[in-house]
Amino acid sequence: MDRRTLLIAGGATLLVAGCSVGGPTVQLGPDGKPLPQVYPIAEQGSGVVEYRFLDSLNTLRQARGAPPVVLNAALNAAAATHARDMAVQNRPWHFGSDGSSPLLRVQRVGYTGTLLGELISETYETEIETLSVWMQSPDQRQVLLDPRMTEIGLSWYQESNGKIWWTLVTGAGLPGAAMAGMGAPAFGVAPAPGAFAPAGAGIEPGTGAVIGGTL
Repeated sequence: MDRRTLLIAGGATLLVAGCSVGGPTVQLGPDGKPLPQVYPIAEQGSGVVEYRFLDSLNTLRQARGAPPVVLNAALNAAAATHARDMAVQNRPWHFGSDGSSPLLRVQRVGYTGTLLGELISETYETEIETLSVWMQSPDQRQVLLDPRMTEIGLSWYQESNGKIWWTLVTGAGLPGAAMAGMGAPAFGVAPAPGAFAPAGAGIEPGTGAVIGGTL
């Protein structure tokens, strides 16, 4: 089975291809459609998923003339909290089971920069496939390519059945604080994801980010 995911931004194209000849037959569900293929995310190794996503995102941003971003430990913590909480709620949306908003979650982890956005997804797809889906939505693509963004937090929670709850939090950090606790940078819902989207929907109090996207 051949599977290819294209990420296109400006003049750059990333092609992620996986090919296997004579591999296992694709299993079909009662509706005749292929059953989701489980992505064994725990087998990827510490830091591999985050930096693979970061490299791909920075390639897309470079093609649009946007500066590269780095991982931030506080934003990672906020993303991890919400990814797990969405699984508990069994609902892909931007508010926690305690009523917390994205802004409150980054404040709780001590983030000192400016919250810019949050993207979420409930899926069986990899981090690169999820990035590709986000790039296909104008609102979510604008969050990813925001020139003000300097740092991100990416996390997930995978259920025993293989379903993955992804959360990406974006921000503009203070100079010199972006990589706190993360080491050196690496450059290079239902099935529809949701977004803390650019201006157009309800503004999150105290930020320039707004809640939007398709949930």
